[in-house]
Amino acid sequence: MPPSFALYYITDRTQLKSATLEDTIAKAIDASLDWVQIREKDLPARRMLGVAEAAVQLARRGQTRVMVNDHLDVALAANAHGVHLGTRSMPVDLVRKLAPADFQIGFSCHSLSDAQAAEAAGADYLLLGPIFATPSKLRYGSPLGLATLREVTVKIRIPTFALGGITADRVAACREAGAAGIAGIRIFQDCESVEQVVRDLRRQAGE
Repeated sequence: MPPSFALYYITDRTQLKSATLEDTIAKAIDASLDWVQIREKDLPARRMLGVAEAAVQLARRGQTRVMVNDHLDVALAANAHGVHLGTRSMPVDLVRKLAPADFQIGFSCHSLSDAQAAEAAGADYLLLGPIFATPSKLRYGSPLGLATLREVTVKIRIPTFALGGITADRVAACREAGAAGIAGIRIFQDCESVEQVVRDLRRQAGE
């Protein structure tokens, strides 16, 4: 039975110290992370397709859902589980019309109004952040905090993942605020063992 509190890994090969993107994704899938989003916006489409196809193939033996950031064409060609969109991406409602019925559409939002608009347009889930302070999200201003996370999860029906500054000791608070899971980059990349990180996070979430 899959866990009720999901773990969502977002890739960023520019932050990798020595491992390759492909090896890092493979380890994430082997560690039974629930979601892996390939978020390499500057990769050429052909390379992105190769990375996505390899990830989808690996994910077939487990529970991981593979998402492609922004590139609907690559996601469809690779038979990925879905595409993750942002405010500068193709509109959610248009993607919903073009994609198969079981295709997952995620959306990154930074406010309740963003979340409500994405839900109304047909998104399947949201990444909401930054909940806590994190260097990669400084351009979005002050952290939203747990109060905003709770407000969104109360008013939004689709799953909402807490993003930004997530650490193991913050997982329980995110869950208590109504998050369906947590998402992050460094928490799954800047570690000696992603398997140990997954065990720690699931324990903190009470899984």
